[in-house]
Amino acid sequence: MRTAWFMSIAWGVVGAASWPATGGADDADVLAAQQRRVEVVQRVSPSVVAIFAPGGQGGGSGVLISPDGYALSNFHVTSGTGNFMKCGLNDGKLYDAVIVGIDPTGDVAVLKLLGRDDFPHATIGDSDLLKAGDWVYAMGNPFLLAVDFQPTVTYGIVSGVHRYQYPAGTILEYTDCIQTDSSINPGNSGGPLFNDAGELVGINGRGSFEKRGRVNSGAGYAISINQIMHFLDHLKSGRIVDHATLGAAVTSELDGSVTIQQILEESEAYRRGLRQGDEIVSFAGRPIGSVNQYKNILGIYPKGWKLPIEYRRGQEKATVYVRLRGLHNPGEIIPGQRRDDDPKKPDERRPGPRRPPPPPPPEQYKDLFVEKEGYANYYFNQVEQQRVLKGLDAWGDYSTKNGVWKLAGRDQRERPFAVTITPTTVSLAYIDQNYEVSVDATDFQPTPEGSGGLLTALLHFKLFLTQRGFLFSDFHYLGSEPLDGRGEKADVLLSELSAVQSRWYFGRTSPEFVGFDSQLSKDQDECEVRFLAVGEFDGRRFPSRWQIRSGNSEYAVWTIESVTLAEGPSPQRKTEPETAPVAAPDSKSSESEAK
Repeated sequence: MRTAWFMSIAWGVVGAASWPATGGADDADVLAAQQRRVEVVQRVSPSVVAIFAPGGQGGGSGVLISPDGYALSNFHVTSGTGNFMKCGLNDGKLYDAVIVGIDPTGDVAVLKLLGRDDFPHATIGDSDLLKAGDWVYAMGNPFLLAVDFQPTVTYGIVSGVHRYQYPAGTILEYTDCIQTDSSINPGNSGGPLFNDAGELVGINGRGSFEKRGRVNSGAGYAISINQIMHFLDHLKSGRIVDHATLGAAVTSELDGSVTIQQILEESEAYRRGLRQGDEIVSFAGRPIGSVNQYKNILGIYPKGWKLPIEYRRGQEKATVYVRLRGLHNPGEIIPGQRRDDDPKKPDERRPGPRRPPPPPPPEQYKDLFVEKEGYANYYFNQVEQQRVLKGLDAWGDYSTKNGVWKLAGRDQRERPFAVTITPTTVSLAYIDQNYEVSVDATDFQPTPEGSGGLLTALLHFKLFLTQRGFLFSDFHYLGSEPLDGRGEKADVLLSELSAVQSRWYFGRTSPEFVGFDSQLSKDQDECEVRFLAVGEFDGRRFPSRWQIRSGNSEYAVWTIESVTLAEGPSPQRKTEPETAPVAAPDSKSSESEAK
């Protein structure tokens, strides 16, 4: 007993000597770190959203990203809440919200809280700067516990970056995502992941639950904010957006290189010169070292973006810019639509409990939702169309100039050209050749050769300036993308008429009309027109210097010397244009106190 007593005293002395003295510098550091965490949580908590479906039919989490009420969440959260939902903030108030746009593949949704124009919002961070071991906060509404709208906070580290999570029986695909051990449970979905500085770096959405029950297992996944920012303008367009594919399958070789195994001959990648066996060196500026890396990088971009691909063939390297194809057919990403390859007929599906129909939308906000196929909420696309089209106002009024247009000038080699656009034909006299296409043609040809269909592009250019979106069979705001895959982001309006699709580009920092692309069919190279200068003609602004390209080649650079735009009768359309004015969302309507 005496020996045991003596040993316990001895170990106590040794143990005491091995611990820092209380009240020292180490304690001060711990308390300072604790205080810093508390301050960060207090600063970011007002931006965290508790989402509740009408009628108590579920919910989840979200985060505000702008003072006018735009917020991020998961698609799998908002898909169960209906078009309108209730959202609580830590000010104790419950706000109405409306769905804006959805990304079913990337599991992202944008909604808009209503009732204020000064919402607290998160500061956007850079998820590419995260490293394994960095401290992060996950905040939200796990198990729908935040009935007082005070978000639950968990604190952990980044366990891994650039993770790839395969689809699991759905089209949900988490690419280039963030793995964290910060507790993420059901209800945390859609909530923010903040870095140690309180910047938004991800949206929590997935956990490794399958074999461990519906509780946190220490392996949660967040969609990177950098991926979401690529899609944000597409989502704010009110559309159901899709991710991208190259049109090629890749494989890993024994030496570690990633090569093209198969490639679609109708893809733009093939037209730009990529072939089976070529090694993919980098994509969008990021090196490719594995198939997973390739899928990770490809998966963070929207359908239709043009991006650089560096490849190696033998000892030679080359870089091409490729417009990416859509990953899915439209029917695959529209919620609730049965796929053609679904073996179950509607009457063969297992019966289950039906949710009660959603309550009617709040009366003061009912006009903020417009249903249209292919859109989560067409109302917001109308708003974005009007915003971008204001960039044409500085050019003057073209609405009456529906008669004959005549353009004349010289190219970069001083060769003259003359364009005439009548109500029935488009003609070009250039390099001792005469070209003409009929406005009523059903099969437009890429005339002149090498231009990608310049004459048809000129026809659509006239229609766009004089009628904006009025006469096109489809016209909508697409989102934003880096101009030509290398420049600053540009807003994109997309039109379609007689199977010809055109993309109209407007600057973001300055809303100038900077150019357009027209594509005769999806498997042909576009006619790309960029305005290098804009001049004054007959009291209106008009592009005075044009660069015309197609594929990998420049067709010509035109300098416009004279412009004649005759008036003509206004074209008639049976239905009202879909770009008719819409009211901006009422940002200062009622809010309801939490009960």
